[in-house]
Amino acid sequence: MPPLTPQAFRAQVASGATNPVYLIVGDDDHEKSSLALALGEMVEEDLRAFNVERLYAFDGTVTPMAVAEAARTLPMMAPRRVVIVLQAEKLFDPKKKRKAVESAPQDEDAPGSLEPLMDYLSDPSPTTALAFLFSTPEGAKAPADIPLAKNLKVTKALLKAATIVVCTGLDGGKDPARWIEQQATSAGLSVEGSVVARILQQSGGDAGRLRADVDKLLLFAQGAGRLTLEHVATVVGAAEHHAQEWGLENAVQAGDAVKALRELKAELDSGVNGAPFWILGRLGAAVRNPRARTPYPARRLQAAVDALLRTDLALKSSGGDPRVLLERLVVELCG
Repeated sequence: MPPLTPQAFRAQVASGATNPVYLIVGDDDHEKSSLALALGEMVEEDLRAFNVERLYAFDGTVTPMAVAEAARTLPMMAPRRVVIVLQAEKLFDPKKKRKAVESAPQDEDAPGSLEPLMDYLSDPSPTTALAFLFSTPEGAKAPADIPLAKNLKVTKALLKAATIVVCTGLDGGKDPARWIEQQATSAGLSVEGSVVARILQQSGGDAGRLRADVDKLLLFAQGAGRLTLEHVATVVGAAEHHAQEWGLENAVQAGDAVKALRELKAELDSGVNGAPFWILGRLGAAVRNPRARTPYPARRLQAAVDALLRTDLALKSSGGDPRVLLERLVVELCG
């Protein structure tokens, strides 16, 4: 089966007709995290606590046996159960002594044995959507590269059982300038060549940074009709600034994206209270605080909570640069 695009995957999720196993790969970490969130949202909100399970493969307690058992669990009061394995390549990491499947496959109860997972892949549950999110391997020559040796039995089992979803956002890596123009057009914005050149210059050739910068710019310039150098200077090239106490929270509550980005940059650069999860928690509190000097608009609260959850998932799964993820979140929260 040919790989799916993110759009095709979302269509499957929307229809509820998901496949039993997915491999979500590619160099667009934000898109991969977004797809994982969309898959979980396929389950009715009130039933997600029982039927959506996220497993972090960097956690030593997450073994192939644990993944197989989670996937075999029947859904509760719902037609489908969702199991998402983040940083899936670590599940198969030989450094964690998970070579049992090659050297001693008869020992199925060994913590690192891949045999239980291979058994599951040979006959996956029709009521579970099991998704493996793989980080982008160093030196990958193609977006669909999976950081596993091609000759491993488990790799062959994965490729036979799974539908691959490829997440790459820069025109397949061919022409970043054209990609920027396409993204702007899709968002209803025109953009001149000089603006495209400045965006590329600001990214420093980092594809992940470029994706994040464009994402923020499109959110910030919504409804403006065109993307300008002023937008780029404001959103991407923030000037030097010292963080103010409660400055970030106040700016988000007031919907001031320019000030919020400036405050966030100052905090991250200073290292004071700069831990990503600390900042994420403060942003969550700012959004939910009804007694704030400028309470967060009630009409945007649900979208804000969704953005906070999506960012939390991406941070926990190493789904991108924490600075980039927080910047995008701030722009979203400011509406």
